[in-house]
Amino acid sequence: MSEDVARVSARRLSWSGHTDRGKVRANNEDSFLALQFDAQEVHHLGKIGDASIEHYDFAFAVSDGMGGAKAGEFASRVVVEQITRLLPRAYGQKAIGLEAGFKDVLTELFAEIHRALMRYGGHYEECAGMGATLSLCWFTPGWMYFGHIGDSRIYYVPASTGELRQLSEDDTHVGWLYRKGQINEREARQHPRRTSLQKALGAGHQFVEPQVGAVGCEPGDRFLLCSDGVIDGLFDAALLELLRVPVAVGTTAQNVVTAAVANSGRDNTTALVIDVAGD
Repeated sequence: MSEDVARVSARRLSWSGHTDRGKVRANNEDSFLALQFDAQEVHHLGKIGDASIEHYDFAFAVSDGMGGAKAGEFASRVVVEQITRLLPRAYGQKAIGLEAGFKDVLTELFAEIHRALMRYGGHYEECAGMGATLSLCWFTPGWMYFGHIGDSRIYYVPASTGELRQLSEDDTHVGWLYRKGQINEREARQHPRRTSLQKALGAGHQFVEPQVGAVGCEPGDRFLLCSDGVIDGLFDAALLELLRVPVAVGTTAQNVVTAAVANSGRDNTTALVIDVAGD
């Protein structure tokens, strides 16, 4: 299907989100966000929903916080609050004909969030060194723009192939080794440095260089955003199997999280599943 046809036919989104602190951690440092917005209004959405994409844009995000005490929990909350505040500005610019390229918008969004985390880290001792990952999907009619930093992930299952594709790149040395073909998926998951981040928001990093990209959406496409707790519990083949299984509306994300926690549960575990539909 051509991009022009996809632009016209992708009319609705449905989504489900779920999070679990896992079997080990005392608190949940993950946060997720489902947002509907235009230049004037912004609405937080529930964990499960369905809506037309013709008159509003939508944003979905997963953030995994890090830091001592409850600083990680606070960091991921700051991330989603900043997205809520900043993304409608981009819609307003688009509405009056001043649209910046999505790469510029998302790069600046990540930079603003990074600066906010660094301010908190500099002003409050309990927030020193706190940081967060961020995987963000921004849906407009026919398109999904994404931004990413850290080791949370964005997956894409196109209707045309039904295969699982990882859109985001893990910002770890282990992720780099895997992309270069020097280790396989099992070796990557067992590597002792698999959770050592090279990039994150805040966490003392001087510069932020998020990965940004775009995907043309067609009815039947499915997207998954998840924290690394999901990855720790599920290989890609098992993840795809869960995403392909027909289930009751709104239960896919919960099924992914439940399976990941059952297999591992060493970390907080969060999933957001977004489906694209036609008329």
